[in-house]
Amino acid sequence: MTALKVLILGVICVQLSCGREFSTLNHIRSKTPSDVQSTAAADLIKRVIGVRASDFLVSVDPSIGPKNRDTFKLVSSGAKLSITGTSGVAAAMGFYYYLKYYCGGQFTWAGQQVALPTVLPVIASPGKVVTSNDQFRYYQNVCTVSYSFAWWDWARWEREIDWMAMQGINLPLAFTGQEAIFQRVYMAMGFTDKDLESHFGGAAFLAWARMGNIHGWGGPLPQTWMDAQLILQHQIVTRMRSLGITPVLPGFAGHVPAAITRVFPQANVTRLGGWSNFHQNYSETYLLDFSDPLFSKIGGSFIKAMEYEFGVDHIYNADTFNEMTPRSNDPAYLAAAAKGVYNGLLAGDTQAIWLMQGWLFMEQGFWKPPQIKALLTGVPQGKMIILDLISELYPIYARTESYYGQPFIWCMLHNFGGTMELYGALDKVNVGPSAGRSFPNTTMVGTGLTPEGINQNEVMYEFMNEQAWRPGPVDLLDWIDSYQKQRYNGGNKFTSVAWALLKWSVYNCSDTHREHSTNVPITTRPRLVPELAPDIWYDPEQLYQAWDNMVLASATPALGNNTLFTYDLVDVTRNSLQILSSMYYRDIIAAYITTNTSQLQTAGQKMVDLLSDLDTLLASDVHFLLGTWTEAARQFSLDVNDTILYDLNSRNQVTLWGPTGQIRDYAAKQWSGLINRYYKPRWQLFVDSLVNSTKTGIPFNNVKYDQDTFSTVELPFSNDHTAFPTTTTGSSVDLAAKFHQKYRPETKSKFFSQFPRKSDRTSAFSKQLARQWGRALA
Repeated sequence: MTALKVLILGVICVQLSCGREFSTLNHIRSKTPSDVQSTAAADLIKRVIGVRASDFLVSVDPSIGPKNRDTFKLVSSGAKLSITGTSGVAAAMGFYYYLKYYCGGQFTWAGQQVALPTVLPVIASPGKVVTSNDQFRYYQNVCTVSYSFAWWDWARWEREIDWMAMQGINLPLAFTGQEAIFQRVYMAMGFTDKDLESHFGGAAFLAWARMGNIHGWGGPLPQTWMDAQLILQHQIVTRMRSLGITPVLPGFAGHVPAAITRVFPQANVTRLGGWSNFHQNYSETYLLDFSDPLFSKIGGSFIKAMEYEFGVDHIYNADTFNEMTPRSNDPAYLAAAAKGVYNGLLAGDTQAIWLMQGWLFMEQGFWKPPQIKALLTGVPQGKMIILDLISELYPIYARTESYYGQPFIWCMLHNFGGTMELYGALDKVNVGPSAGRSFPNTTMVGTGLTPEGINQNEVMYEFMNEQAWRPGPVDLLDWIDSYQKQRYNGGNKFTSVAWALLKWSVYNCSDTHREHSTNVPITTRPRLVPELAPDIWYDPEQLYQAWDNMVLASATPALGNNTLFTYDLVDVTRNSLQILSSMYYRDIIAAYITTNTSQLQTAGQKMVDLLSDLDTLLASDVHFLLGTWTEAARQFSLDVNDTILYDLNSRNQVTLWGPTGQIRDYAAKQWSGLINRYYKPRWQLFVDSLVNSTKTGIPFNNVKYDQDTFSTVELPFSNDHTAFPTTTTGSSVDLAAKFHQKYRPETKSKFFSQFPRKSDRTSAFSKQLARQWGRALA
């Protein structure tokens, strides 16, 4: 190949790997001085590795890379490593790159493995240079702030911001504390505290109150909460900016307190429709008409109040119609709606950029091409950014001509409700971002993470974040082997094979399956009909073989003392037991249908025993404790009334999700305490009811069972004030081995033959597994 051809090919590859740039977005970048950013990045490294931070020389120099794309350079300087980044984020990203790929380390939600070699690995001159593909790396779903962040203090936020920076995230949502600002604006306009009590949601439900889905549920929001969150937001925004991160602040989307009809009788308002079975007492929020002069007044006042409090970064999130149907599908109305929201932002900041979640466009009954185009083109091109919220499964940019010219960010949603099923679509994430950048007339400007909840499936987030700088797809088997070595300080032959099996099974979803709690029998209220159908897209035997290998690996003392390994061991064991519940449920139903009381009692006892054992297992790791969540909520209590309120919020969100179970089990968690006190009693009552039915001959009444479950289990738990443990009991290694010995024989049941087997010797799976075994034994 000639030198000219090589040069041309290189130019083409660079063009395909990089997203579009919009001059209208040039001002969305850090204004923090380089020396402040370099100091912040150096401080981050010290928090992560302690005294070894002195082995790193950190500097920020925007000139080393292209404009609007972050670059880092790594090169040895004597015994130390020099890290230069175009920003603090870039420097932190460079540090993490070195930690992972030169030192074999990892820093995640579940913990870290950051032991450095005594002598740092050398990177000879001219060094290693990496440049991001796009301008932005976004983080958070508007729901994440409630499903996962609701009870965070500064210590937890500080660690998360460190994680963000090392992952290269430079555009995260920063929604904390906004109720105090809205309170300030509304009360200056004549609203009262009482008016706002029924408008703001409770502490665990703020995400949906902010989007107008609900109002008031979980409240009233204490003044002490709003004040504390305002202080916390100052810490969050200050730290983000010090690292060169641009926080996305909230904007006014048009949802207003019901008292607006009293304070402004002439205001043009309508009520949105109900949401998720909530009664109008908590739903049907008032929406101010976009053409009403009050819209720009409130919108502008809110932006200016935020700027006075926190400063300005010129980018704001506002979601008016998220899971809410507009009152008209007339394109002219929708264009006016978009213009109204945007003008509200401009009234407070003439350089405003509107960032909006594209989730609403998933509802194709209403949002057809004319409606989508009208909303998007109601704002000047390049003045809004769309989060293509679930690009890995449903890339909306592909059916909207790349959002009709508006810039978008390719996002991996992955998780709903913060549930915990092992799940991922690695193959789709491997190719998706590159496909977005090479789409005809692409307007892609970044990649993003938009999970509804975090603290699960960490492998998916490590991999997705690398798409920010990887030029294209990688060999996934090689990548995942590298991942487990980083995680387990080298791992061993068993962890290597275990992760190959996980990659091929739970992380190999190739259809449009969406991880969800209602696919898991143990965390779904039992019913006779329609039967709870197991939603398993992979061969369970491959998961069980991964479990085999994780248990074998746990016999190695170094791994048994590795917190990331024991976390994964518990997680794989948990999911393996979870699948067995589908078999026991099927046996319960079959025994009831044949009125075989003895078999029904046996199958029912197996289900109850499984739940007891699962609770015992989960109690061995702090990440799987209900008490970690509930006690974090209680820390904000100043008196008994606060405690009662925060108890309700923390317990209700993960169970009933509403006063009577409006979104029951959506945010289900497999946590110790929650299993024994909530899910097991529901199943015990279900089994007892079925047994009583077979004995008396009176048909099982599912409606009565639902009523009894709500009144005797679900509502009492939601209103309970029992404190749950925040410390672990038992050994994760010993318990995983014990339950593996007890339950692994159960997985040989014919029940699992209904799922397609992929492990025959001629399959691609067998070839890859053989390859992994060979690598592990080498």
